[in-house]
Amino acid sequence: MKFLLVRPPVTLKIARRLKAFLHLEPLALEIVAGGIPSRHQTRILDLACEKSPERAFRQALGEFKPDVLGFTAYSNEAATVKRLAGMAKAHQAGVVVMVGGVHATLAPEDLHLPGVFDLVVRGEGGTAMRTLVPLLEAKAPWPESDAFLPTNSPRFDELAATLPPQLPPYDTVPRARLDLVDRSAYYCIWHGRRGERLPTLFPRVAAARTSVGCPFRCSFCVVHHLARGQYMRRTPDDAVNDIAAIPEDHVYFLDDEMFIDANRAGEIARRLLERGVRKHYTSWARADTIVKHPELFKLWKEAGLSLVYVGLESMRPDILLEYNKKTSPEINQQAVAILRELDIGLHASLMLNPDYTEEDIDMVRQAVKAVAPAEVSFTVFSPSPGTDLWKKHRGEFCCPDPHAFYDGMHTLLPTKMPIKKFYRKLASLWLLGALSNPLLRNKVKVPLKDWIKFFYYGFWYGCSLQFIYMDYVKQRRR
Repeated sequence: MKFLLVRPPVTLKIARRLKAFLHLEPLALEIVAGGIPSRHQTRILDLACEKSPERAFRQALGEFKPDVLGFTAYSNEAATVKRLAGMAKAHQAGVVVMVGGVHATLAPEDLHLPGVFDLVVRGEGGTAMRTLVPLLEAKAPWPESDAFLPTNSPRFDELAATLPPQLPPYDTVPRARLDLVDRSAYYCIWHGRRGERLPTLFPRVAAARTSVGCPFRCSFCVVHHLARGQYMRRTPDDAVNDIAAIPEDHVYFLDDEMFIDANRAGEIARRLLERGVRKHYTSWARADTIVKHPELFKLWKEAGLSLVYVGLESMRPDILLEYNKKTSPEINQQAVAILRELDIGLHASLMLNPDYTEEDIDMVRQAVKAVAPAEVSFTVFSPSPGTDLWKKHRGEFCCPDPHAFYDGMHTLLPTKMPIKKFYRKLASLWLLGALSNPLLRNKVKVPLKDWIKFFYYGFWYGCSLQFIYMDYVKQRRR
């Protein structure tokens, strides 16, 4: 059989602008591909890399003629995937169309479209394929469970109302197929060290994953819902073997938080050092993890950790309490100081509530100044599909299709100040953060063309951020 696995194109303008600075391979689909036996032909079509996604999709259908088409999608990509799936069904009779990913796991009811999708798959896709491929080969009926939802099943609504499936043991998850994408298409921005000369600002980067889930329960975060509260970890040897096999020098860890199990994280770093695996690493970490285990980050610095994304969210105790972060402004400040002392780059993520006033925005501005110099990004608090918070606020959403705007940047809830003003204020915060970027302060030497790209796309990202409010006007006109 022929399997075509598809990542949809980036549709929201603000996300397309962000892609100029960070574009990672479709690791989830590479893991799905790892669950398909080699006796079958498998291809990955990353439409996020295509200038004309629809044309590339039609061309792939015509040339490859897949027997099975598998889509992944975040919630803001769901409408695009529905359209592409309908196109595939019209183009090729008999093709089996599956859809999985975050949106399928959180909101399967939104994909209940018989005639467009044949099967909705929730949870870990790689292990799912090991169940599904023998059934496809035997032309056997689909299973029905919290993980497998045939769209023609009379039980679909009942199954869709269940919690996401439990995560499988990590040793049953297939290894990612790294040979199915053009690896030169994926990159990140790299800020370098003070006075350093870099061959490029945008080196090739690989994605890696050593754990899934998080034991914490931040109110805005969907991870604990997706993972059913589990925190599944690969063994140190398994993780190191995969990292050592990566051809790129830069690695971006997609773990929700890979350092919470400090003993395991330390073992991974030590074994990387013992084996002489030298790479540059980027990862997420909680502020309290950094404060509890500064020696762990010192070890990882030696192993190559260069940049840490930290969800500080706020420097206000009342907001951190509201978010159930289990941290404090003091812990945030200590984490920033520890990373600075270790000379590990900081990417500080701060969050704005839709009901913020100008005084609240001023407090965020002070927070930006407090963490500088650092990379700084912003998100807007939004309920996550499938969660109790989503159900609670369903009647308050300020856009006709909230799934389409679930990206962490578009507000789903009404803003207290006029929405145009809200995003103008957010854009001004972004500009303040951009001016605090260590890339500028460190006077890193890079090719002129990379500086031009950096400032060009930075300018347009800021413009897109300021004019996000126009997306709501356009959606209402449709």
